[in-house]
Amino acid sequence: MVTSSSTLSPRWRYHYAASGLVLCLILVSWGGVVTSIEAGLAVPDWPTSFGSYDPLATGYSDPEDPDARWWQVGPILAEHGHRLLGALVGLWVVGLALWTLIADSRRWVRIVAVSAVGLVVIQGILGGLRVIWTSMDLAVVHAMGAQLFFCTAAALTLFNSRTWLKHSIEGSPKISRLRALTIATAAAVYIQILLGALLRHPGDGVDLIFVTIHASGSVVALSLVIVTCGNIREYFNDKPILNRGAWWMLISLGVQMVLGMVTLTVLLFDSGQGARSLVQVILSSSHLVVGTILMGSCACVMLGTLRVKGEQ
Repeated sequence: MVTSSSTLSPRWRYHYAASGLVLCLILVSWGGVVTSIEAGLAVPDWPTSFGSYDPLATGYSDPEDPDARWWQVGPILAEHGHRLLGALVGLWVVGLALWTLIADSRRWVRIVAVSAVGLVVIQGILGGLRVIWTSMDLAVVHAMGAQLFFCTAAALTLFNSRTWLKHSIEGSPKISRLRALTIATAAAVYIQILLGALLRHPGDGVDLIFVTIHASGSVVALSLVIVTCGNIREYFNDKPILNRGAWWMLISLGVQMVLGMVTLTVLLFDSGQGARSLVQVILSSSHLVVGTILMGSCACVMLGTLRVKGEQ
C-alpha cells in the first residue's frame, strides 16, 4: 500500500524528472540541427538503420572507404544520433512512469505518467514514418508532438516539486480569469511554434509572407505573456507556484524575441548568399530550444492555476 509519505516527499523522483527535462531539451536541439542541415533522410530506413537493428554499429558502409563509420559523416551522425537520443528519452520516461506507478498515490499523476509513455512511443513512430514516407507534413507533426511531450514531462516534474505539494491557491473569480488567460497564452505560443515549424521544415527558402505571419503572431504571443505575467504580479505575487513560472515565461520570452530577430537576419543574409551557415544552424536550434522552454513554462503556469486549496 502506498503511504502518504511517498506522495508528499518525492524528492528523488523530482530530481530524476528534472534531469530528464534537460535530456529532452538536448533532443529538441538535436532535432533542430537535423532540420537545419536537412539531414532527416540521411538514414533512409526505419526501424533499421542501413538494414541493421544494431543501434551503435548500424549497417552503414561506404564503398569508397570501408573503414568509414557512421559517426564520421555529419548528416548521418545528426539523424542517427537523434534516434539514439530519442531512445534514451524513451527509456527515461518509462523509468519515470514505473516509479510514479509504484510510489505515487495520486491516480491522476499516474495517468499523466502513462500518457507520457504513450506520447514518446507515438513520437518514435511518427519520426520513423516521416522517413519511410518521406513526408514533410509528418515532420511538422513530429515537431509539434515533441512540444506536447515536453509539456507533459514538465508537468510531471512540476507535480513532484515541493512548490506544487506545499502551495495552493484560494478559489476565486480572479484565479478563474487567470486560468482562461493562461490557456489563451499557451495556445498562442503553441501556434507560434507551429508557424515556426512550417517556416523551417519545407526547406524552400524564406517566404516573406509566411515570415510576416509568424512575426505578427509573435506580437500576439508577446502581449498575452506580458498580460499574464502582469496579472500574476498584481494578484498572485505571493504564490510561488505561479510567480516562479511567470519569471521563466518572461526570461525565455525576452531571449526568444532577441534570438528570433537575429535568426531572421542571418536567415535572410544566408538566403541571399545561397548557402546555409553554421551560425544559422546554431541560432535556429537555439530559437527552437528557448521556444520549447517558453511553451513548457506556459503549460506549468496554466496547470498552477488548477492547484486550488484542498486538491493534490
